[in-house]
Amino acid sequence: MTVLAGGPSSEREISLESGAAVADACVRLGHDVFKADVMPNDTAALDRPCDIVFPVLHGPFGEDGTLQALLEERTLRYVGSDSAASRRCMDKHLSKQCWNDVGLPTAPWVMVSASDASAAEAVQPPVVVKPTGEGSSVGVVLADTMEDVRRAVEHALMRFDRILVEKRLTGREVTVGILGDRVLPIVEVRPAKGFYDFEAKYRRNDTEYIVEPDLDQTTVRQLQALALRAYRVLGCRHYGRVDLILDASAGPQLLEINTVPGFTQHSLLPKAAARVGIGFDALVGTLLALGMSDANA
Repeated sequence: MTVLAGGPSSEREISLESGAAVADACVRLGHDVFKADVMPNDTAALDRPCDIVFPVLHGPFGEDGTLQALLEERTLRYVGSDSAASRRCMDKHLSKQCWNDVGLPTAPWVMVSASDASAAEAVQPPVVVKPTGEGSSVGVVLADTMEDVRRAVEHALMRFDRILVEKRLTGREVTVGILGDRVLPIVEVRPAKGFYDFEAKYRRNDTEYIVEPDLDQTTVRQLQALALRAYRVLGCRHYGRVDLILDASAGPQLLEINTVPGFTQHSLLPKAAARVGIGFDALVGTLLALGMSDANA
């Protein structure tokens, strides 16, 4: 089998760490493992014969459907959502459109490009300004006034072709992991300060992760049902992590879906799986079994 990690995105460091953990688990499970750092200009590893590929690339190229399409062209079995679902999930604007079309709750937003930067003013602050196709809170800026919005949009468009300006929600931030058709326990995220940015996710050690937080059972069932429906609407498979906010006034609201969640010591899907007795190696083994059950051809 082949484990793919690294890649060209700003989440490369995290991908390499996640990929190493997955590869080690596969070895412990008795598999002959080939590890490769794949890039858009170097996809030779995809031509190596194998039974299954486990992609652990986060962000553009690895998580946006590009890599998945290359695997499908080669009719290789692989773990994770297919190229179409990966594209829908990585594109925050498209994800929110799909949810909005079927009546699932998500914060008001507008998509902005350099040709129509003034469109950002359609959403009244406070807002969140973020790229449409990055993960791990890369490029996310909070804006409290319209002047802040204009400044944030101007800077963001220097780095990204398209950005999202989204009404800022306030409330408890939670995430719901899904494994196959099984909804895992809710995890609440409590950063020590500020919002749950890249530093809080991967570099700080003071972020709290509360598995099965103190929520009434009606809210738990509502969040888990909403997460599963959002996952299915976007056509995901095998596994994923649905991020939501329990907004103080609007109730549960969908933020995004991660189709290649992390496998680091800070990562939330393994924490949730462990709570229901699925250890790290068993989690990886389950995902391999799910990948082998699909033809991917």
